[in-house]
Amino acid sequence: MQMPIYMDNHATTPLDPRVLDAMMPFFKDQFGNAASRNHAFGWQAEEAVETARKQVASIIGANAKEIVFTSGATESNNLALKGVAEMYGERGNHIITAATEHKCVLDSTKKLEKHGYRITYLPVMADGLVDLDMLRESMTDKTILVSLMYANNEIGVIQPVREIGKLCKERGVLFHTDATQAVGKIPVNVISDNVDLLSISAHKMYGPKGVGALYVRRKSPRVQLTAQMDGGGHERGMRSGTLNVPGIVGLGSACHFAAAEMAEEAKRLRYLRDKLKDRLLSELDETYVNGSMEHRLPNNLNISFAYVEGESLLMGVTDIAVSSGSACTSATLEPSYVLKALGAGDDLAHSSIRYGIGRFNTEQEVDYVAEKTIAVVKKLRELSPLYEMVKEGIDLTKVQWTAH
Repeated sequence: MQMPIYMDNHATTPLDPRVLDAMMPFFKDQFGNAASRNHAFGWQAEEAVETARKQVASIIGANAKEIVFTSGATESNNLALKGVAEMYGERGNHIITAATEHKCVLDSTKKLEKHGYRITYLPVMADGLVDLDMLRESMTDKTILVSLMYANNEIGVIQPVREIGKLCKERGVLFHTDATQAVGKIPVNVISDNVDLLSISAHKMYGPKGVGALYVRRKSPRVQLTAQMDGGGHERGMRSGTLNVPGIVGLGSACHFAAAEMAEEAKRLRYLRDKLKDRLLSELDETYVNGSMEHRLPNNLNISFAYVEGESLLMGVTDIAVSSGSACTSATLEPSYVLKALGAGDDLAHSSIRYGIGRFNTEQEVDYVAEKTIAVVKKLRELSPLYEMVKEGIDLTKVQWTAH
């Protein structure tokens, strides 16, 4: 068993060696610009890009012409939200999203608010799911876009995307989903899911960093976007810039392997995840799973260990790579806004650990992570006067604390 153990696969995944093999020729011998249409180097690059476009489209049930390559899901989300807002601004100025969305969606909507757009931030229920009735009631004749993520990056909860898409279709509202965590892990189909725009990132499914895609529906309805990056009119005018050919090849290759192995991989990851969960819950009291277990990614486990500070727990398991929240917010000491949205108090939100099990994790590693986590939690609780009081039967809610 190689140390340290990597179990933070929602933040990023290691590059699959097969994906690297597919990319390597385009770093050296096949270095052409895909926009160079008058010689063999450009033709080779263009052919590789179009093959990757088909591979990306295939994993989500789309047409290759509906795939726009970007630098990653952050850019895809920005292009979807701002591109729709600008293009359809005369039709309406209302956008609906959720309080638990990724920061790049929430920061994009905050930016749009400064430009006069009205944003509704839906709360979520205790299990992390949005309330469809509340979504329906939030729609007005000025609503132009609903943006709700497919699967959450912290708690792994899968939203009822098909029902959300159906509701949007009935109301003539465009539906965008940030599917960064979902694509490659669970079946996604933009047609049956009634999705109009969908964001993808390569590095969440064993591909390279710095490349992603945005699916843009071409018919029923034909979605139009205002470009956010101006230049040579690449990607049918929606995203200018010389294409990152090696990265795009890597994204396509990652989609190819994920599609072929998804069912078997999901089964294995679910087994490992449940083994870890059962071990932690059986040997530690005052331990709570955050978010729905029924509607959840097969590789995600987010647990709060009451009376243990999350940062202290992370410092105690330095030979294990896990996180106490999203990779994009791990530099802050604020409690997870996702867990707060589920109704968790600051104490439980501060004591959560996210385990992201991946393609290259083994059962032996899962056993070690369980043992190490249990040992560290028990040790930290021995130092906690609050845990000692609870064990003595004292109701902490009735204690009158005095300040000195």
